[in-house]
Amino acid sequence: MAMAGLYRRLLPSPPAVEFASSEGKQLFLEAVQNGTMEGFFRLISYFQTQSEPAYCGLASLSMVLNALAIDPGRKWKGPWRWFDESMLDCCEPLEKVKARGISFGKLVCLAHCAGAKVEAFRANQSNIDDFRKYVMRCSTSDDCHIISSYNRAALKQTGTGHFSPIGGYHAGKDMALILDVARFKYPPHWVPLTLLWEGMNYVVEDTGLPRGFMLISRPHRDPGMLYTLSCKHESWITIAKFLMDDVPLLLKSEDVKNVHKVLSVVVNSLPSNFGDFIKWVAEVRRREDGGLSLSAEEKARVSIKTEVLKQVHETRLFKHVTSFLSNSCCRLPSISGHDTLPNIAATVCCQGAEILGGKLSPSAVYCCRETCMKCLKAEGDKPITMVCGTVVNGNTEQGVDVLIPSPQGPCCDCSSPSKYMEMHPASSDVLTALLLSLPSTTWVGIKDGQVLKEILELVSIDSLPTLLQEEVLHLRRQLHMLKKCQENKVDEDLGEPLS
Repeated sequence: MAMAGLYRRLLPSPPAVEFASSEGKQLFLEAVQNGTMEGFFRLISYFQTQSEPAYCGLASLSMVLNALAIDPGRKWKGPWRWFDESMLDCCEPLEKVKARGISFGKLVCLAHCAGAKVEAFRANQSNIDDFRKYVMRCSTSDDCHIISSYNRAALKQTGTGHFSPIGGYHAGKDMALILDVARFKYPPHWVPLTLLWEGMNYVVEDTGLPRGFMLISRPHRDPGMLYTLSCKHESWITIAKFLMDDVPLLLKSEDVKNVHKVLSVVVNSLPSNFGDFIKWVAEVRRREDGGLSLSAEEKARVSIKTEVLKQVHETRLFKHVTSFLSNSCCRLPSISGHDTLPNIAATVCCQGAEILGGKLSPSAVYCCRETCMKCLKAEGDKPITMVCGTVVNGNTEQGVDVLIPSPQGPCCDCSSPSKYMEMHPASSDVLTALLLSLPSTTWVGIKDGQVLKEILELVSIDSLPTLLQEEVLHLRRQLHMLKKCQENKVDEDLGEPLS
């Protein structure tokens, strides 16, 4: 016999007022007239229902990230880049979230890793007056949104801890609009701000800490335009620990006499799965989607990537790294095969075909039959290098284009393979970006004072151009957040590391 499950809950009212009720509509109209519903329209455009009973935090965050138009930098399904709950697995395994939910600190960690600007407060770190000011700030603009972590008991609702975005504010009634992502349970509703604040003061048994709220806004440009750290593979835990804990100890124990030796200590000790950790972000598209014309968005993104790569090449550290790699028998674990654009392009084209093809079966095998360089020129624009690949999978083939940042001057063509060298983010670029992103404390154990001074000058980000500085700071924040996750400290420290 079939067993009937639960179908919704009756919203306790009072204290809540259902959004779609006559009173709820009136509150909405009055708040719109008073200018405190500006954030609502973007949020409602991306409103979603959590896909699992314990995914309220993930659903709230993906909804806010999409409303802020933050580019995740990786695909969701098919060719589309889009935040989905299934992609928010950086600070906590999804299976664990599915079983137990996610803590406030780890949701803050996820927001940082996704590239958002985050200000987070536990209830004991703020007060109701400040909370009201923050709600007012985000309700009168559409460039920041608040996610509240509260206990439903304060609102006389069933259940315990919950996350949901705040969709607006009615100043006269002092009520906040909760866009409840558990829409299978309760519809959107207005609640007294004082009761919501009370709900955020409940202590979580697992952490012994109160709940709170976070302001999430968009950085002035998408971070990680060219480089990003990945925690999609289990190896990230090992590599994050190596970079943050082991490298300083290795440098302290070794008697390094020059920069070359410092690089040797780091590179020769890198874990074999290092290539799964730091990557450069390529622009991939189906050939039939764009032809030889580029959209303004594509041009802008490639232009920024090109400038970042150019700025990496202009650092003194890059020159040392290039010299070391060219004169050393070691090879970075991140690079397989020949470190030339045709070989990398063939790999990227295959990966691009996989991305564009959507979810693959385990038996799907992609092979790049050929690649060719093209130079796209438009009046008034700098030329853009594009690698065109024909990718074969069984009896089908697909044209894939990869837009390549090329800071070293004119595009080259297929007739001059030697000119492919160093026209792309390669091992020397990746290693340079990674070394710049390590905290300054990494190097303090170097015993030779002159070597220490030289290294600190080489890795200093104070004098870097703005774009590269932002790129490095993004990698550094990612690394710090991953380290805090690895040490289970994200609930103790909500701050965003900038050192």
